[in-house]
Amino acid sequence: MTLESLTSPTLARIRHGFFTRRGGASSGIYEGLNCGPGSNDQREAVAMNRARVAGALGVAPACLLSLHQVHSADVVVAETGGWTERPRADGVVTRVPGLALGILTADCAPVLFADPEAGVIGAAHAGWRGAIDGVLEATVAAMVGLGARRAAIVAAVGPAISQAAYEVGPEFLDRFRDEDAGFERFFVSGAGDRLRFDLPGFVLHRLREAGVAEAEWVGRCTYSDPDRFFSYRRATHAGEPDYGRLISSIRL
Repeated sequence: MTLESLTSPTLARIRHGFFTRRGGASSGIYEGLNCGPGSNDQREAVAMNRARVAGALGVAPACLLSLHQVHSADVVVAETGGWTERPRADGVVTRVPGLALGILTADCAPVLFADPEAGVIGAAHAGWRGAIDGVLEATVAAMVGLGARRAAIVAAVGPAISQAAYEVGPEFLDRFRDEDAGFERFFVSGAGDRLRFDLPGFVLHRLREAGVAEAEWVGRCTYSDPDRFFSYRRATHAGEPDYGRLISSIRL
Protein backbone atom coordinates (compact mmCIF):
# COMPACT_ATOMS: atom_id res chain seq x y z
CA MET A 1 0.00 0.00 0.00
CA THR A 2 1.34 3.43 -0.91
CA LEU A 3 1.63 6.19 1.67
CA GLU A 4 -1.40 8.36 2.23
CA SER A 5 -1.14 11.97 3.31
CA LEU A 6 -3.55 14.86 3.67
CA THR A 7 -2.66 18.36 2.53
CA SER A 8 -4.07 21.78 3.29
CA PRO A 9 -4.92 24.49 0.74
CA THR A 10 -3.52 26.96 3.24
CA LEU A 11 -0.05 25.50 2.64
CA ALA A 12 -0.49 24.91 -1.09
CA ARG A 13 2.74 26.72 -1.95
CA ILE A 14 4.89 24.61 0.39
CA ARG A 15 5.53 20.87 0.24
CA HIS A 16 3.92 19.19 3.24
CA GLY A 17 1.85 16.25 4.36
CA PHE A 18 -0.25 15.07 7.29
CA PHE A 19 0.53 11.38 6.86
CA THR A 20 -2.04 8.78 7.87
CA ARG A 21 -1.15 5.29 9.13
CA ARG A 22 -1.62 3.77 5.68
CA GLY A 23 1.34 2.41 3.75
CA GLY A 24 3.77 1.56 6.54
CA ALA A 25 5.79 -1.50 7.53
CA SER A 26 4.68 -1.91 11.16
CA SER A 27 2.38 -4.67 12.36
CA GLY A 28 0.15 -5.55 15.31
CA ILE A 29 -1.16 -2.58 17.27
CA TYR A 30 1.26 -0.39 15.30
CA GLU A 31 0.02 -1.63 11.93
CA GLY A 32 0.88 0.81 9.20
CA LEU A 33 3.04 3.91 9.22
CA ASN A 34 4.14 4.21 12.84
CA CYS A 35 6.84 6.91 12.86
CA GLY A 36 7.35 7.15 16.61
CA PRO A 37 10.81 6.16 17.88
CA GLY A 38 9.39 6.56 21.39
CA SER A 39 6.94 3.69 20.87
CA ASN A 40 7.76 0.06 21.63
CA ASP A 41 7.49 -0.89 17.98
CA GLN A 42 10.44 -2.59 16.28
CA ARG A 43 13.13 0.00 15.59
CA GLU A 44 13.71 -1.36 12.10
CA ALA A 45 10.03 -0.90 11.21
CA VAL A 46 9.96 2.67 12.54
CA ALA A 47 13.14 3.52 10.65
CA MET A 48 11.67 2.03 7.46
CA ASN A 49 8.47 4.03 7.93
CA ARG A 50 10.36 7.27 8.47
CA ALA A 51 12.50 6.57 5.41
CA ARG A 52 9.32 6.17 3.35
CA VAL A 53 8.03 9.52 4.58
CA ALA A 54 11.37 11.16 3.82
CA GLY A 55 11.24 9.70 0.32
CA ALA A 56 7.72 11.00 -0.20
CA LEU A 57 8.95 14.48 0.76
CA GLY A 58 12.05 14.21 -1.41
CA VAL A 59 14.64 14.37 1.39
CA ALA A 60 17.19 11.96 2.81
CA PRO A 61 16.04 10.05 5.93
CA ALA A 62 18.54 11.95 8.08
CA CYS A 63 16.91 15.21 6.97
CA LEU A 64 13.50 14.26 8.40
CA LEU A 65 13.79 15.94 11.78
CA SER A 66 11.45 15.29 14.68
CA LEU A 67 11.56 16.18 18.36
CA HIS A 68 11.54 14.52 21.76
CA GLN A 69 8.16 16.06 22.55
CA VAL A 70 7.44 16.92 26.18
CA HIS A 71 4.22 19.02 26.07
CA SER A 72 6.20 22.24 26.50
CA ALA A 73 6.25 25.66 24.86
CA ASP A 74 9.90 25.24 23.88
CA VAL A 75 10.92 25.80 20.26
CA VAL A 76 14.23 25.01 18.55
CA VAL A 77 15.81 26.16 15.29
CA ALA A 78 16.94 23.51 12.80
CA GLU A 79 20.18 24.51 11.11
CA THR A 80 22.07 23.00 8.17
CA GLY A 81 23.04 19.43 9.02
CA GLY A 82 20.05 18.79 11.28
CA TRP A 83 20.80 16.93 14.52
CA THR A 84 21.92 13.55 15.75
CA GLU A 85 19.83 13.60 18.93
CA ARG A 86 16.24 14.81 19.09
CA PRO A 87 15.92 18.03 21.13
CA ARG A 88 13.43 18.12 23.98
CA ALA A 89 10.96 20.63 22.57
CA ASP A 90 7.52 20.88 20.96
CA GLY A 91 8.15 23.36 18.19
CA VAL A 92 10.78 23.63 15.46
CA VAL A 93 11.48 26.23 12.78
CA THR A 94 13.95 26.54 9.91
CA ARG A 95 14.88 28.50 6.82
CA VAL A 96 17.13 25.73 5.45
CA PRO A 97 15.93 24.14 2.19
CA GLY A 98 16.02 20.35 2.17
CA LEU A 99 15.18 19.87 5.86
CA ALA A 100 11.78 18.34 6.63
CA LEU A 101 10.32 19.25 10.02
CA GLY A 102 8.24 16.48 11.58
CA ILE A 103 5.71 16.41 14.41
CA LEU A 104 4.45 13.16 15.96
CA THR A 105 0.89 12.87 17.27
CA ALA A 106 -1.81 10.43 18.28
CA ASP A 107 -4.71 12.79 19.21
CA CYS A 108 -2.81 16.03 19.89
CA ALA A 109 -2.86 18.61 17.13
CA PRO A 110 0.05 18.82 14.68
CA VAL A 111 0.42 22.34 13.32
CA LEU A 112 2.46 23.22 10.23
CA PHE A 113 3.42 26.84 9.47
CA ALA A 114 4.93 28.71 6.53
CA ASP A 115 5.82 32.16 5.31
CA PRO A 116 6.40 31.25 1.65
CA GLU A 117 7.77 34.67 0.70
CA ALA A 118 10.37 34.74 3.46
CA GLY A 119 11.22 31.06 3.04
CA VAL A 120 10.62 30.17 6.69
CA ILE A 121 8.66 27.16 7.95
CA GLY A 122 7.70 25.74 11.32
CA ALA A 123 5.97 22.82 12.99
CA ALA A 124 4.46 22.42 16.45
CA HIS A 125 2.97 19.73 18.67
CA ALA A 126 -0.11 21.21 20.34
CA GLY A 127 -1.80 19.14 22.97
CA TRP A 128 -4.01 21.05 25.37
CA ARG A 129 -1.09 21.77 27.71
CA GLY A 130 1.27 23.04 25.03
CA ALA A 131 -1.49 25.10 23.45
CA ILE A 132 -2.47 26.83 26.68
CA ASP A 133 1.18 27.35 27.67
CA GLY A 134 2.04 29.08 24.39
CA VAL A 135 3.81 26.67 22.03
CA LEU A 136 1.97 28.09 19.02
CA GLU A 137 2.83 31.69 19.84
CA ALA A 138 6.43 30.65 20.54
CA THR A 139 6.69 28.93 17.15
CA VAL A 140 5.38 32.03 15.37
CA ALA A 141 7.84 34.21 17.31
CA ALA A 142 10.73 31.89 16.38
CA MET A 143 9.74 32.12 12.70
CA VAL A 144 9.70 35.91 12.95
CA GLY A 145 13.18 35.67 14.43
CA LEU A 146 14.30 33.95 11.22
CA GLY A 147 12.85 36.67 9.03
CA ALA A 148 9.19 35.69 8.62
CA ARG A 149 6.46 38.33 8.80
CA ARG A 150 3.77 37.49 11.32
CA ALA A 151 1.02 38.77 9.02
CA ALA A 152 2.32 36.56 6.19
CA ILE A 153 2.45 33.29 8.15
CA VAL A 154 -0.17 30.68 7.28
CA ALA A 155 -0.88 27.59 9.37
CA ALA A 156 -2.70 24.29 9.02
CA VAL A 157 -3.86 22.06 11.87
CA GLY A 158 -3.71 18.37 11.05
CA PRO A 159 -5.76 15.38 12.20
CA ALA A 160 -6.54 15.60 15.92
CA ILE A 161 -9.10 14.34 18.39
CA SER A 162 -12.42 16.10 17.84
CA GLN A 163 -14.69 17.58 20.47
CA ALA A 164 -17.16 14.71 20.08
CA ALA A 165 -14.49 12.25 21.26
CA TYR A 166 -12.59 14.36 23.82
CA GLU A 167 -14.33 13.82 27.16
CA VAL A 168 -12.80 15.52 30.21
CA GLY A 169 -13.63 16.19 33.86
CA PRO A 170 -14.66 19.47 35.51
CA GLU A 171 -11.14 20.08 36.86
CA PHE A 172 -9.96 20.31 33.25
CA LEU A 173 -12.35 23.20 32.63
CA ASP A 174 -11.12 24.89 35.80
CA ARG A 175 -7.57 24.96 34.41
CA PHE A 176 -8.83 26.85 31.35
CA ARG A 177 -11.05 29.20 33.36
CA ASP A 178 -8.05 30.11 35.50
CA GLU A 179 -6.27 31.22 32.34
CA ASP A 180 -9.23 33.05 30.75
CA ALA A 181 -12.92 32.80 31.65
CA GLY A 182 -13.72 33.14 27.96
CA PHE A 183 -12.14 29.76 27.26
CA GLU A 184 -15.30 28.13 28.61
CA ARG A 185 -16.72 28.44 25.09
CA PHE A 186 -14.48 25.58 23.95
CA PHE A 187 -16.41 23.15 26.17
CA VAL A 188 -19.84 21.55 25.85
CA SER A 189 -21.71 19.38 28.33
CA GLY A 190 -21.38 15.61 28.25
CA ALA A 191 -22.81 12.83 30.43
CA GLY A 192 -23.11 13.67 34.12
CA ASP A 193 -20.36 16.06 35.16
CA ARG A 194 -18.29 15.27 32.09
CA LEU A 195 -17.47 17.82 29.42
CA ARG A 196 -16.18 17.67 25.86
CA PHE A 197 -13.27 19.88 24.85
CA ASP A 198 -12.73 21.36 21.38
CA LEU A 199 -8.97 21.03 20.93
CA PRO A 200 -8.89 21.95 17.21
CA GLY A 201 -11.08 24.99 17.89
CA PHE A 202 -8.86 26.10 20.75
CA VAL A 203 -5.73 25.69 18.64
CA LEU A 204 -7.26 27.75 15.82
CA HIS A 205 -8.18 30.45 18.34
CA ARG A 206 -4.61 30.64 19.64
CA LEU A 207 -3.23 30.82 16.11
CA ARG A 208 -5.55 33.66 15.16
CA GLU A 209 -4.76 35.51 18.36
CA ALA A 210 -1.07 35.13 17.50
CA GLY A 211 -1.72 37.19 14.39
CA VAL A 212 -1.15 34.69 11.59
CA ALA A 213 -2.64 35.49 8.19
CA GLU A 214 -4.69 32.32 7.89
CA ALA A 215 -5.28 29.11 9.83
CA GLU A 216 -7.46 26.08 9.17
CA TRP A 217 -8.08 22.57 10.52
CA VAL A 218 -8.16 19.70 8.01
CA GLY A 219 -11.26 18.43 9.82
CA ARG A 220 -10.21 14.85 10.56
CA CYS A 221 -10.70 13.16 13.96
CA THR A 222 -7.98 10.73 14.99
CA TYR A 223 -10.17 8.89 17.51
CA SER A 224 -13.05 8.10 15.17
CA ASP A 225 -11.11 6.73 12.18
CA PRO A 226 -8.95 3.73 13.22
CA ASP A 227 -8.23 2.76 9.62
CA ARG A 228 -6.39 6.02 8.99
CA PHE A 229 -5.19 7.36 12.32
CA PHE A 230 -3.49 6.26 15.52
CA SER A 231 -5.15 7.48 18.72
CA TYR A 232 -3.77 7.42 22.26
CA ARG A 233 -7.24 7.71 23.75
CA ARG A 234 -8.72 4.97 21.58
CA ALA A 235 -5.81 2.66 22.46
CA THR A 236 -6.33 3.41 26.15
CA HIS A 237 -10.06 2.66 25.93
CA ALA A 238 -9.25 -0.61 24.16
CA GLY A 239 -6.77 -1.62 26.86
CA GLU A 240 -3.86 -1.75 24.42
CA PRO A 241 -0.35 -1.45 25.93
CA ASP A 242 0.93 1.14 23.46
CA TYR A 243 -0.01 3.06 20.32
CA GLY A 244 1.51 4.25 17.05
CA ARG A 245 2.41 7.82 16.20
CA LEU A 246 1.39 9.72 13.09
CA ILE A 247 3.82 12.09 11.45
CA SER A 248 3.08 15.50 9.94
CA SER A 249 5.85 17.20 8.05
CA ILE A 250 6.76 20.31 6.05
CA ARG A 251 9.83 21.24 4.03
CA LEU A 252 11.22 24.05 1.89
